[in-house]
Amino acid sequence: MDSDLRTRAAQGHPIPLSLRAQFRLWRRILMLAGTILIFVPLHYLWRLFRLPSPWPRMFLGTAGRIAGARVKKIGVPLKRDVFYISNHLSWLDILALGGASGTAFVAKAELATAPLVGWLAGLNRTVYVKRENRLGVADQINQLRDALEENWAVTVFPEGTTTDGQSLLPFKTPMLRVLEPPPPGVMVQPVMLDYGAVAEELGWIGEESGVNNAKRILSRKGSFQLRVSFLEPFHPRDYPGRKAIAAESRKRIETALLAALGKPLRPFAYAVDAVRYEKPPEEPGA
Repeated sequence: MDSDLRTRAAQGHPIPLSLRAQFRLWRRILMLAGTILIFVPLHYLWRLFRLPSPWPRMFLGTAGRIAGARVKKIGVPLKRDVFYISNHLSWLDILALGGASGTAFVAKAELATAPLVGWLAGLNRTVYVKRENRLGVADQINQLRDALEENWAVTVFPEGTTTDGQSLLPFKTPMLRVLEPPPPGVMVQPVMLDYGAVAEELGWIGEESGVNNAKRILSRKGSFQLRVSFLEPFHPRDYPGRKAIAAESRKRIETALLAALGKPLRPFAYAVDAVRYEKPPEEPGA
């Protein structure tokens, strides 16, 4: 995709698709529909018998492959009692990380409107957060605490938005309040996502809608490698407070991203609204 078209997409303009691109788009949509018809009934069947369902994870991994992602997992993900902290480029991150680890997610509310992905991510226990002053995080924090008590893996994207793979925004800390104090036995594991040469093309940035971004990705030719690097985990008690946890996670992700890119990071080229949340109520004795 040339730079002019990429700029138009980021400005919110729909990108015209050739006949071949439309064919690829609809072929992938039909393939996704086919996997839904297989995996979703199986998921609800498992739920009916109160069995742990592997099907959301299997679907997310399969959907990512249909979309063109060839996920290469690097490092060893902790399987339970883990809080993943990751950089964020695309709704494809949900598919890749969910397929690679089975994690639940905290993601921006706009993802819920992405075709298919929003609903399917919801099956995988995604918690959606709006970037609005009037929405507090107390309820979301309670959901995360419940999740961690049930031994889930949970992923947050603390940049608060998606970027272009060449930048790393400051990490926001409200959703990390669940780690103050850390639940017993829970570890933090930073994750670095690297889309390589296609990062800028695929990134969901600027004013582009989720629908248009999905159309662009599902209509593109060929596949691409997505490296999911599970970095060295650490215990949150060694970095007391959410700001220290965010800083240590960001440092580790930045080091890994610099090594992957082989060049310095650059400032993010698009305006990013501040992520401001109402302060959650103080707990007794806090």
